[in-house]
Amino acid sequence: MIHSFILTGFLGVGKTTMLTNTVKKHFSDKKIAIVVNEFGDVGVDSKILTNVHSEVLEISEGCICCKLAEEFESGVTEIINKYNPEIIFVETSGASEPFPIFLSLQNLGISVEGVICVADAKNFDTYKDNSTAKYQLGGSNIIVLNKVDLVTDTELEEVTKEITSIKEQYNIKNNLTGQKIFNNYMIHHAEQGMVEKQVFEGVYKIDEIIGLAKDYKHHDHTTKDAITQKVAYLKETIEFKDIDTVLSALPQSIYRVKGVVKTIDVPQPIFINYSFGDVSYQELDTYNEQSILIFIGEAIDQDVNDLCEKFDFLTLPQFRLNK
Repeated sequence: MIHSFILTGFLGVGKTTMLTNTVKKHFSDKKIAIVVNEFGDVGVDSKILTNVHSEVLEISEGCICCKLAEEFESGVTEIINKYNPEIIFVETSGASEPFPIFLSLQNLGISVEGVICVADAKNFDTYKDNSTAKYQLGGSNIIVLNKVDLVTDTELEEVTKEITSIKEQYNIKNNLTGQKIFNNYMIHHAEQGMVEKQVFEGVYKIDEIIGLAKDYKHHDHTTKDAITQKVAYLKETIEFKDIDTVLSALPQSIYRVKGVVKTIDVPQPIFINYSFGDVSYQELDTYNEQSILIFIGEAIDQDVNDLCEKFDFLTLPQFRLNK
């Protein structure tokens, strides 16, 4: 499965700087494809991004989320066929909204791990009333406050309150059901466009999850941090509805769940990818290890313990310390 992140945000907030810094620092060991949506005829950013990765698909003259939807999907398909990337980053125009791109990537069978909206902590007042900027925040599940080194603690607290208020008001919903598309969201800080790798926590390949299920002997590697990962095993007698029940009962602190499970009522093993309320399933040909779920979120130790107490088919692994 190919993972992806969508990067959105208003004009001039530092999206490209964040993208270039992020790829160079955190993903130098991965095969990365970058899709850039320029608004206008001249693609300056593509020249910058070419220095980070050899392949950049640049789409010009319009908005990727409306006029160029078909071209976008065909272009991404071409990149996949030619270069087989592990992770795709899509940087949208500052004049477009991210959700249609989210749908296009899903249509292609690509796992969208996060819709990241970059906001300018220093200059937010200059564009906060723009409707596109509001819908960019509403259509995201990860908000990065950039340039926090240029504001005081009081100013940062104030802009965080404003962004939270806008997010709640413009939080994207399903037109048919009225339910939120993303059940929760995170707010991170960045200085000079640099964010911590925790923002991208939980980007597992299927074989990495299988490895955890086969031989998980270590303590959760992020328990000391705000972002935590907790593993739980599942009994062999579970049905598919049991998985759905667990995902429906997740507390707000848990925003991603990855796993591979076997159920008694589905012939094939299932790869599960849950991100911020959106879930996708992929059947696997073979899987011979124990069913496993990886919960990812902010300080979730007790919440995962509570889930295991609530659902008797979930159990925590017994760890042993390395010597």
